[in-house]
Amino acid sequence: MSSPDPQVRAARNQSTSSVRPGARGPVVAVTGAASGVGALLTARLAASEVRQVVAIDERRGGCEAAEWQILDVRDPAIAEKLRGADVVVHLALDLDLETDAAARTAYNVRGTQTVLTAAAAAGVHRVVLCTSAMVYGALPDNELPLSEDAELRATAEATGVGDLLEIERLARRAPRAHPGLNVTVVRPAVLVGGMDTALTRYFESPRLLVVAGSRPAWQFCHVEDLCSALEYAVLEKADGELAVGCDGWLEQEEVEELSGIRRMELPSAVALGAAARLHRIGLTPSPAGDLAYTMYPWVVSGSRLHDAGWRPKHTNEEVLAELLEEVSGRHTVAGRRLGRKDATAAGAAGATVALLGAAAVVRRARKARRRI
Repeated sequence: MSSPDPQVRAARNQSTSSVRPGARGPVVAVTGAASGVGALLTARLAASEVRQVVAIDERRGGCEAAEWQILDVRDPAIAEKLRGADVVVHLALDLDLETDAAARTAYNVRGTQTVLTAAAAAGVHRVVLCTSAMVYGALPDNELPLSEDAELRATAEATGVGDLLEIERLARRAPRAHPGLNVTVVRPAVLVGGMDTALTRYFESPRLLVVAGSRPAWQFCHVEDLCSALEYAVLEKADGELAVGCDGWLEQEEVEELSGIRRMELPSAVALGAAARLHRIGLTPSPAGDLAYTMYPWVVSGSRLHDAGWRPKHTNEEVLAELLEEVSGRHTVAGRRLGRKDATAAGAAGATVALLGAAAVVRRARKARRRI
């Protein structure tokens, strides 16, 4: 996960002591500690009651309070680096929209397998994994909200979700394969705060695409709230499967009113068919499966964290406002980033029509070639 500059600066502001004298908390290792959520969590833990933070990444990050270990999480040598740790938080995941799908899966799945095996070999007693509430699936018959125990009904059709489902399977198998190893899985809602995902790009479009007959429900999770939830898991204030997000949700009409962005409504067959064609011919990074998460609800209750005393500091309205500020000036159509010149030339709705038309032109050209 990429890290915005403010997050790295925040990490650099921590003290330079590797071990906190007198601290009686656990020793915590964080993978993916140089950027994104990993950098934020590393800085947060270094300023908390934990005794020591071991930061693991392929490059050194900005938190001087941590003990840095530089290596790829797929390297079996990580087991030696984890010796003495009580808890491992595994955040070294690649969910970049532009990454080759096969390479992304190889990194995410192999990395998680290696970390779980290495943690068990090193005598670590708890591993905390972070996936997404997307693993529940976005379906028209989903309850509002979903409990943590709800069936994981997602498919591998959306960006990175297949990897997350495999990580969930690894999490369930690990305690059986490695007795004494406990695994906690944290599942955030739409993550906001320096993130670039298909769902944050939805709000970079000149019009909010709404599929006719769908009824989306929007729930966000600020990265700071995710880090506080991960800290709860580290300190064993909550365990098991933990869903995290803002309280409640926003209906599509509320999102449009708060954002000031008007909708563009398309029939389901047109929207899904165009999304599939655009992705297949390489015009957009997002597969058609991403669209389901803007059509149907996948709101989570977060009841286990609430029962443990955790509360989000941000509301859905506040997080949406921050997201809109972050993406201001960006121009995205059907998940594809456009330069300012392209967006201006194409116009608002015209850009969408142009991309949809491009897919149709390619389809007709292919049919014509087959007839020759």
